[in-house]
This record gives sequence, C-alpha cells and structure tokens, in this order.
Amino acid sequence: MIQDIGTTRADRSTPALGPVGTWCCAIELAERGLRASVPRTAAHREARVLVRLHDETLGYITVDLPTGDLDPTVLHRVARAEFAQVIDDHLRREGITPCGPDDPGTPLHGPGLNCPAAVGVEELVTVVVCTRDRGQLIAGCLRSLAALTYPALDIVIVDNAPSNDATRRAVELYGDGRFRHVVEPRPGLSAARNRGLAEARGRWVAYTDDDVVVDAHWIEGVVRGVRRREDVGAVTGLVATASISNRAEAYFDARAASWSTRTAPETFDLASRPDDLLYPYSPGIFGTGANLVVDRDLVSALGGFDEALGAGTATRGGEDLDLFVRVLRAGRAIAYEPSALVWHHHRADERALRRQMYAYGTGLSAYASKYALGRSTRTELLRRLPSGVRRIDRIRRRTSRSLGPRTPAPRGAFILELTGLLAGPLLYLRARSGARRSRTTSTET
Repeated sequence: MIQDIGTTRADRSTPALGPVGTWCCAIELAERGLRASVPRTAAHREARVLVRLHDETLGYITVDLPTGDLDPTVLHRVARAEFAQVIDDHLRREGITPCGPDDPGTPLHGPGLNCPAAVGVEELVTVVVCTRDRGQLIAGCLRSLAALTYPALDIVIVDNAPSNDATRRAVELYGDGRFRHVVEPRPGLSAARNRGLAEARGRWVAYTDDDVVVDAHWIEGVVRGVRRREDVGAVTGLVATASISNRAEAYFDARAASWSTRTAPETFDLASRPDDLLYPYSPGIFGTGANLVVDRDLVSALGGFDEALGAGTATRGGEDLDLFVRVLRAGRAIAYEPSALVWHHHRADERALRRQMYAYGTGLSAYASKYALGRSTRTELLRRLPSGVRRIDRIRRRTSRSLGPRTPAPRGAFILELTGLLAGPLLYLRARSGARRSRTTSTET
C-alpha cells in the first residue's frame, strides 16, 4: 500500500470539481475499504471521496491519487481529522462519549441501537425505474437495486414504448421476486412515471434513472428524509458523480454541482428563501428527478407528472421542476436528504453532452412557459424572469470557473442550450397538444 496519498482538499458542501480524470468513491468510517460504482483506471488523476458515518453523509475530501493503491487507512485518518466535530456530534447523539480508537486510521464502531441515522421498517416503499430500449445499460442499475437492504420493497421497472424485449429479459435475469416489469406503450418519461405511480403498492414512490447505481442503503436515507417533517410531500437526495474520465463528463459534473455536491440536509416550503427572487421557480435547488421520492396519494391528487414535459417528448425535460413547484404550491414541503445516495454516470461523449445541453434549454423554458401561461402564476413568473436570466448566466460563468483553463467547455455547448431555451415555449405548446391527444386515445382504447 502507498502511505503518502498526497494533497487533500476537504469541503462539507462542495468538492473540488477538478480536471478530467477523477475517480469517485465513498468511505464509511465504520468499515474498512472503499465503495465505488466504477473501477479506478490509469486516466484518474485524483479521487473525490464521499465521507459517511453509519450511512450519514458528512462531506467530501479530494486527494491526489498515488501511482499504487489508495490506502483506506490513510483516508480514514484524513477524514477523521477533517470531520472531527461532525463525527463527535453524531456519536453524542448516539449516546456515546466520543473517544474512538487510538489509531484514527482504524474504523469506528458500527451503528448502535440509538444511532441517529437508523430507521425502522414501518411501511412499504415502491421503487420505480423508467427506461426505454436500454437493456444493456440498465443491468448496472438492476444489480444495485437487488442489493438494497431495506426489506419492505416493491420494485417496478417501467418499459416505456419498447421496440424490443431486452429490458424484460434483463429484469427476468435477476429472478428477484421484488421486481415487476410493466410496459407503458405511450412514449415519454412522464407517461412512464405516471404508470409507475399507478402500479405502486407503497405510499412513498422512489424514482431513479436507468443510468444510476443506487447505494445499498438508499431507501433508509429516503425514510430519513420523509421523517424530517410531518408535511413532507417529496424527498430528493444526493446524486453523486460516479466518475469523470473525459471533458464531456467534466463539463456535466460542473453543471450538476447544485444537486451532486450538497451534503447538508435542507427542507423547503413555500415560505422558504425569501431573499431568492426566483423562488419557488428556481431550477436545481430542490434536487433532480434522478433521485426523487413522492407521496403517491399527493401526486395522484395533483394529476401526476405533466406528460407535456420530460424526456421522450418535444420538450425533453422540465417535468421534475414542474412537480417540485406543484408540491410546494399544494402546501407541502420538500426535504433534501443527502443520506439518500445514488451514483450517476454522466454523458460519455461530447455528442451526447450537446444533446443534453439542448434538452436542458428546452426543458427549462418549456417548464417556465407552463407557468407563464397559467392565470394564477403568470404575473408571478414574469416578474421573476429577469432574475432567471441572470441566474442562467451565473451558472454558465460558475461552470467555466469550475472547469478551469485545462478543461474548456465543449464547443457549442452554451449555444445549444441557448437555442433550446428559445425553442422551449413553442415545443411546450406542441407537446401539450400531443399529450391531450394521447390521453384521449388512451382513454378510448
């Protein structure tokens, strides 16, 4: 083992976004070894390490990778030093006097009966994964779902307008009795999510994407978020970057900082953020649909996900932003729970990234158009429009600063996003009309 792991950089909220070549992993201070969803390669120049204690997320440390193995013992020492106060607070809440082993490189004890991160099993939780013609890609997601430790689970794989049976065969391969494969013939992520909502047996429905690997204790984190307040209607969680191996992934990582780097719990309601002129229409602050949990009865009463928004429609996105606003306007709260952890595999090449940047633009302005057209929200939204334009510019500038001169933004990325922003309103009108026809046809058949 290599004992000298080089420079360390720690932050409880935002890790170094770094250059191309970042290996992402997690260390549990009560265990030996590291957890990672992708293997380390020679291209990885640094490691971004998520530090956890009894599956409570503490923060990140970033270390320069040695030429040999990364020694978990040394990482334990670094993490224990950086998060000493947070660790002591956790142990005191557990009723233990913080003393720990003499060697800070030795793992701490496992969770006790009074561990603040512990949750009991009180009710069934339904997990929904929506996918379309990505039978090979979804295998990693299914493997991680099969390893979930929460016992009261119902797992629904929604096969959205499939052109083949690859997804069905991938689900059947696991032979897991908790898995149910259902087909939603109408294309579109929102239509698929609504099918998952209708199929759910649990009150709480946890959505994730087919390019995500969930942590084994994801649902325990979800339950913690649900219990933050009695009025919680939705929970979002930490969507950590799984790996950065090229410029496109580095750019996506920098753009995803609002939901991939926050390690402190937060709760939102309609009265929150009085100084934010864009609130509650602020994109990104609540989390993302890749790690989204909703109260089934609430969302059903709200009419489900808007089928004119989301991937697979002309608008290509915005359905999660829309749902967040509707949950808040219904008088319920949104809990951001970083202990509800999943790992996201970013866009692998610049062509895919450019498509995603255009979709970011169309989804955002389509979502805004919905509220600009609504009678009860039109004035409120238009009054916030200048703040929204300034925020988009700040995000662009922050992304450029995060990447640094060694990793310039992919050519044309911002122009494509701007093009999408301009096209979004028209695309929303077109998609809304198409969604109405689709619902009518579905009802008739």
